[in-house]
Amino acid sequence: MEHFIVSARKYRPQAFSEVIGQQAITNTLENAITNNHLAQALLFTGPRGVGKTTCARILAKRINQDSSDTLLEDEDFAFNIFELDAASNNSVDDIRNLTDQVRIPPQTGKYKVYIIDEVHMLSQSAFNAFLKTLEEPPAHAIFILATTEKHKIIPTILSRCQIFDFKRIGVLDIKNYLHKIAKEEKIEADDDALHIIAQKADGALRDALSTFDRVVSFSGNKLTRQAVAKNLNVLDYDVYFGITDLLLENNIPQVLVAFNSVLVKGFDGHHFISGLASHFRDLLVAKDPATVALLEVGDTTKKQYLQQAQKVDLRFLLKAIDQANECDLNYKTSKNQRLLVELTLMKIASITFDGKKKI
Repeated sequence: MEHFIVSARKYRPQAFSEVIGQQAITNTLENAITNNHLAQALLFTGPRGVGKTTCARILAKRINQDSSDTLLEDEDFAFNIFELDAASNNSVDDIRNLTDQVRIPPQTGKYKVYIIDEVHMLSQSAFNAFLKTLEEPPAHAIFILATTEKHKIIPTILSRCQIFDFKRIGVLDIKNYLHKIAKEEKIEADDDALHIIAQKADGALRDALSTFDRVVSFSGNKLTRQAVAKNLNVLDYDVYFGITDLLLENNIPQVLVAFNSVLVKGFDGHHFISGLASHFRDLLVAKDPATVALLEVGDTTKKQYLQQAQKVDLRFLLKAIDQANECDLNYKTSKNQRLLVELTLMKIASITFDGKKKI
């Protein structure tokens, strides 16, 4: 049986050109290497799973490749790259051991690169022990610090580093990357299915790849929107499309039955009402060609939104968003949360009530 490698490792970028969603940073680093204008202390900061450690490793390899006259094709300068996890090596002694190593020049290549991950976990005394080395490192040493919590790093460290702020990766970028991987792995994946995974990742590509692996394990080589929604425990768009149709028909009994079926499946009322508010917002932006670009859904779902948007009155949407948002705000403080959501649904169903008795 062949050993399985998770997608986050298997498809880890090996060059700056392969890094997704951080073009400004990768271009800056590329130009700095080309023009010999690279700082000796760099701080990579940003959310988890956006490419901080990956970029640090690529940079560490590149600076030695560019400075080497006799470069072997498979040379990766592994002996010149030192990775330290500050979460488990955060004492003064750990940092002193590191500063003692820094003085020794590399045997091959021009630079020794020290990548310190989760640097905000260093103790106050460890930070202080590191200050002098960071301010005046030997010519052969480059420090790359990575952290998700820049505010926890003392200002004296920050002032000695060139800071690169990594951003969350866009839903479209993540979805396109998942499409590429699905093609490589010979997996048939719906556009909408990958879009749900990309949205669930919340800007972290590593999370998206982990979720992709999990969903493939569940569904096999065919990913559908329904299968992904079920596996990730998210409400499918069809639930909101169906309930909106019932609300437009002023069909209060069926609306309450539909909401009950959502609760029976184990979904939280707060999750449902916030999702319904988002659904109304998406219908609102789908009504005008100028705002359709703000609709972040897959191609099939976008067609459904455009169809339903034609049936919905603007006045209804504005009032419905207001009602759903008010319920969302009051949900946590309510003593009877189910009744609060049901009352909100009844109010929304009554917006277009034309006088015919529906109850």
